Amino acid sequence: MHEELIIFTENLIKSLVKEPDMVKVQEFMGDDETIQLEIIVQDDDMGAVIGRGGKMIQAIRTLIQAAAYNMGLNRIRINVDSF
Repeated sequence: MHEELIIFTENLIKSLVKEPDMVKVQEFMGDDETIQLEIIVQDDDMGAVIGRGGKMIQAIRTLIQAAAYNMGLNRIRINVDSF
């Protein structure tokens, strides 16, 4: 598992939402060795994570992919969901 990437992602998302205790990040191995990060936030916080026109989630994806690249991980996919 890639604990550093998960911790980085959790801290990034927790700084944006109203309910940081409800943020969960899970890692899955996808097809062709792609790492999938599943970010789960409370339903009320989805707007803050996605942002207007999807600009916030795009910036979050860029930061996470840059951090993953620095850790030597080239293939990563990020998905956001709510509960």
